Amino acid sequence: MTTSAATAVTVNGTPYRWPRKPVVAVCIDGGDPAYFEHGLAHGYVPNVARFMRQGFSAIARGTVPSVTCTNNMSIVTGAPASVHGISGNFYLDPASGEAVVMTGPELLRGETVFERFAAAGARIAAITAKDKLRRQLGKGLHLARGNICFSSECADSCSVAEHGIERVLERVGMPKPDMYSMELSLFVLEAGVRILARERPDILYLSLTDWVQHKYAPGEPEAVEFYRKLDHCFGRLAEHDVILALTADHGMNDKSRADGSPNVIWLQDILDAELGAGATRVICPITDHFIAHHGALGSFVRVYCRGAGATPASIMRVLEPIAGLTGIYDRATVCSRFDLPPDREGDVAVVSARDVCIGAAEREHDLTGLHGHRLRSHGGVTEARVPFVLSEPLSEDYSRQAQARPLDSYRLFDFAINGTP
Repeated sequence: MTTSAATAVTVNGTPYRWPRKPVVAVCIDGGDPAYFEHGLAHGYVPNVARFMRQGFSAIARGTVPSVTCTNNMSIVTGAPASVHGISGNFYLDPASGEAVVMTGPELLRGETVFERFAAAGARIAAITAKDKLRRQLGKGLHLARGNICFSSECADSCSVAEHGIERVLERVGMPKPDMYSMELSLFVLEAGVRILARERPDILYLSLTDWVQHKYAPGEPEAVEFYRKLDHCFGRLAEHDVILALTADHGMNDKSRADGSPNVIWLQDILDAELGAGATRVICPITDHFIAHHGALGSFVRVYCRGAGATPASIMRVLEPIAGLTGIYDRATVCSRFDLPPDREGDVAVVSARDVCIGAAEREHDLTGLHGHRLRSHGGVTEARVPFVLSEPLSEDYSRQAQARPLDSYRLFDFAINGTP
């Protein structure tokens, strides 16, 4: 393990001591606590059960909107979105007026735990399922110093210059996985096991994909198989004498009607009818390139005033009577409530109930990828509950902190590094 004279590294205002042994953090994309609960009740996640028994476990609150990019960046910066600036997978660029995917490293503010520890001499490895996260995770990470950052999506084209590693398929011993498969996540974990054994980085971050959770509810055979395999991989990681930390970026809920059809409020269509076409613009922060997961339908959207007939007050008046909407906020209120950056927020933010999704205009959403499955999605407050598990117990100080106030998932590295004696 790398040694350093540094006694502490400060990241976005939080001091971290030097890790006494490797810290392995796993973000289980879409890992609603219900999946662990079912696995524990039926005995197919014995390693997770052991971590909970011998270490620490709790239900933490993730960042809202409860989407992938926002919460991964909260975890790796140890800070809320108001600090790091990534408030969705997708946002409206105020300069151009265009909607863009929010994955550029230039959009990430502050520093990551990886960047600061690497600068102090630590060795870092970050592996993601989808390449959309890779560049932000690797921001400021000097790969020439032995650090690694790649995705299973692009595992067949990695280079030392761009990713800090090459011949990944050969090293992992698996073929390149399909984007819509559980193997995309299992590849990340297998790569993590191999790199941990050979390079033994000081910090290893593994971020999975939520394809299984979007398709299968807890207890369905496919979900059971996936979590059985996840648990086996967690056990193999723990064998390398590490501090293992498990959490999720968001939960997942069924958002279908009794007949199986998606339960969606088409917000743009409603606002166009009431305020006029073009008066508003609805942006769905859950949107990414992989619409087969969710059809770009989630439980948190932003509305922008685009015409003379639209104001935050007029938008809120239109939306207030609609059943299924549980939160309608102006910019200042939503930023205060969920600790979001005001300059990347809409004029109005809208949150839906547990079993409801919000879309823009119906014609803009491709739902063909949902064929044969109920719509399961996330984005709102009801999907912000996530597991928080450490393989080792907490110190007395951190145990008191965990009991004194709600635990935020972005404190995962703080608890894993500083909170385990």
